[in-house]
Amino acid sequence: METEALAAAQGIDFSMLALFARATITVKLVMAILLISSFWSWSIIIQKFINYRKARRENAAFETLFWSGQPLDELYEKLGESPASAPEKVFVAGMAEWRRSHRSDGELIAGAQARIDRAMNVALGRVADELNKGLVFLATVGSIAPFVGLFGTVWGIMNAFKEIANQQSTNLAVVAPGIAEALLATALGLLAAIPAVIFYNKLSGDADRLTAEQEVFSDEFSMILSRQLDRSE
Repeated sequence: METEALAAAQGIDFSMLALFARATITVKLVMAILLISSFWSWSIIIQKFINYRKARRENAAFETLFWSGQPLDELYEKLGESPASAPEKVFVAGMAEWRRSHRSDGELIAGAQARIDRAMNVALGRVADELNKGLVFLATVGSIAPFVGLFGTVWGIMNAFKEIANQQSTNLAVVAPGIAEALLATALGLLAAIPAVIFYNKLSGDADRLTAEQEVFSDEFSMILSRQLDRSE
């Protein structure tokens, strides 16, 4: 009897596709959600690495241009009203408010420094939002994917016990397929969660560093404009 059970178990296909095909609708839905979440997470991770590398190059290029000694008005005219990179957006926001703070006779409108700082802070906020876009999804997947997988496992094991009751047998040919299908859901949950957590921490740190660089530039630019304002008074 035991030899026959082992032979029957060995004849069962335990490939991932076969396990998915034999699973119940609920477990299939859980697996599909986890697979989609995993692919989506990897697409965000890859895109963020590309975007952050590009942002670092743009930051370095603009820093070089900004400190090259070129007049700020000329630089502003060159960038126009549609700046591409993050530091350019912060710079253009500050310069635009600087120009709007001058009356037609050349005199400054009161409160110019505060308005310039607020304009650059708004630009910084938008830059930070763009850098962090998608990271919430990684955090969500990292937090809930194991539990979603565990739900699929519990549901699968419950159906495995039902099959045992229906077959009135606990041999491997009856038990093994159901248990394997159930455990696959947990494996997929971990497969989605582990990279999401690792790269969320990595990318979140990168986003914070890029944002900090923009804040440092904003402070330096604000001090330059502040000296200009003091001379104008």
